[in-house]
Amino acid sequence: MLKNRRVRLLAAALVMALTSLGVGIVIAGPAAADGCFTWGRTLREGMSGSDVTQLQIRLAGWPANSGEQLSVDGNFGPRTAAALRRFQSAYGLGVDGVAGSQTFNKIYELQDNDCTPIHFSFAELTQSGTCGSQASLRGGNPNDPNVIRSRLIQVMWQLEAMRHALGDRPLSVTSGFRSASCNSRVGGASNSQHIFGRAADLTGVHSLCTLARQARLHGFGGIFGPGYPGHDDHTHVDIRGGRSWSAPSCGI
Repeated sequence: MLKNRRVRLLAAALVMALTSLGVGIVIAGPAAADGCFTWGRTLREGMSGSDVTQLQIRLAGWPANSGEQLSVDGNFGPRTAAALRRFQSAYGLGVDGVAGSQTFNKIYELQDNDCTPIHFSFAELTQSGTCGSQASLRGGNPNDPNVIRSRLIQVMWQLEAMRHALGDRPLSVTSGFRSASCNSRVGGASNSQHIFGRAADLTGVHSLCTLARQARLHGFGGIFGPGYPGHDDHTHVDIRGGRSWSAPSCGI
């Protein structure tokens, strides 16, 4: 995975160098093939399909407005276009709300072959504190590893967006997916978003209040931090539908 990422980054650097020398570069087709998912067409508002769903997963952390959540439904509507424009702006791309080769190649640079973004991994999101490492995603609710895996991928892409917005400084995940038994052992709520693969607990170089405040801009439905019972040593974020935010010490 690291080798493939280096190849993509070197290719991007070559394009930039040649462009600076006045050498024209023509990119044929939507983008080069990728080990995770390859888009085969330009996407714009009004289109639908599984390729739109894949795009939405990677844009879920870039909603246009605070508190807004992007639906991952395979339909390219105004909110998807707005999230795409915010993504394009954040990474210095041409801002047009249309997903073509420039957008896809940037996504390819940002992801590994298992579809996780480059700064987060399944290993990190399946470490559950005192429960230790969990080798599989079984034991959640529902007990379907594929469902939990897809949710964790979206969580990671939203964290990637948040990380980039905070200056690309590290975010540390102290707890991600928990099996029901693990969740019970650490005192989690019986309906905790952790057992559904929708949540992550964060620490890092930023203050916990900075994390809680920033999370409001990146599509998280659940945010709990300092001042909320049991959350004075971490900030919890999750991708539940709807909004449930509480970090009283941070003014949230």
